[in-house]
Amino acid sequence: MNPAIRLRCLTRADLPFADSVRALEGWNQTMRDWERFLAMEPDGCFLAEWQGRPAGTATTITHGPELAWIGMVLVHPGFRRRGIGRALLCHCIDCLQRRAVRCIKLDATPAGKPVYEALGFQEEWTLTRWQRSRSFGKGTTPGEGISDLRDAGLGIVEQLDASAFGTSRRTLLHALVTQCRQALVLRSERGDISGYGLLREGSRALYLGPVIADSSDGAIRLVRKLLEGCDEKDIFWDIPDRHRALASWAGESGFIAQRSLTRMSLGENVAPGSPDKVFAIAGPEIG
Repeated sequence: MNPAIRLRCLTRADLPFADSVRALEGWNQTMRDWERFLAMEPDGCFLAEWQGRPAGTATTITHGPELAWIGMVLVHPGFRRRGIGRALLCHCIDCLQRRAVRCIKLDATPAGKPVYEALGFQEEWTLTRWQRSRSFGKGTTPGEGISDLRDAGLGIVEQLDASAFGTSRRTLLHALVTQCRQALVLRSERGDISGYGLLREGSRALYLGPVIADSSDGAIRLVRKLLEGCDEKDIFWDIPDRHRALASWAGESGFIAQRSLTRMSLGENVAPGSPDKVFAIAGPEIG
């Protein structure tokens, strides 16, 4: 590593810088997201300095010994092409491997994918970000079988989420539900839990996800209800590419494909989950 680079833990005092780089990159996270990263992993969020000046960030989230996530790898435009991003990434990997985490995952941009492949990351599946304009219009969606998740309690969807994601992420879900605009749960005609979905605030757009469901029809019911009346901001929705019918429905509903991402993993993939149940990810920075 270049001796001009110094890596240390991110602190609350660094958050204004971190969020300014996020804004320069045009990402959708908020200051509350940065605060959540620090609250969940105070020793797992990092700042890179170049000759004493803040230059970049990276975050990690650990879900027990099976799985950890790397996100928010950002380098200020004035400090790029100096190895800072790679140094941050390698530092995250080293820290997680020292904690004996068996598998590390991330969502890679096309530009970042070759870097991750060189470090041993393997492709799992691809996804696409879809965006809907705020001028889409209003509508009313039938709500049979759909209720507020916050009234029912997070516990009723934990098992469904863990089976889809690959392992329990209860702490993260609790934080997301606490700060989201809408949290809905879907029950089947028999009363079983068949899906849930969140709609969260972002700096640029509302963010739809995660949406976990047993079927595409159930996912669409949740999405339609989550989006009801949301016309004051754009909507971002990251859909796994395997759900072609859902992507087609999104296109017919006013969403436009924006960019592609690749889910990648390093190490033994002991928590593959059930991607067929994932109709919207929680976010590229958190899975």
